[in-house]
Amino acid sequence: MLEYIAIIFAFLFAFGLCALLLGVPKLLSPKMPSAVKSKPFECGKEPFSLPGGNMPVHFYIVAMLFIVFDVELVFLFPWAVLFRDLGILGLAEMAVFMGFVVLGLVYVIKKRALEWE
Repeated sequence: MLEYIAIIFAFLFAFGLCALLLGVPKLLSPKMPSAVKSKPFECGKEPFSLPGGNMPVHFYIVAMLFIVFDVELVFLFPWAVLFRDLGILGLAEMAVFMGFVVLGLVYVIKKRALEWE
């Protein structure tokens, strides 16, 4: 268990530093709220209109799915570089990985997450 003492101290130091950096400004900063400070502004000017309406959630879902399926490419490039060295076992492992990716894509298509309405 002696090996973990350094990790525990690192976590305690990081937690203490975060608490210090977030707590000291809260204690030392002046608190004088006013109506002028609470008004919204755009680049120092009065806004010509406040934002109206909601952004469709579908946009965010497609963006997150793009990130998930794009990150898989990070695993494909090193595999492609070492393809000949990995042999048949490397091919089988990538087939299993791609099977899971295709399974995820089938799930997304069945849930109709990629359809625009």
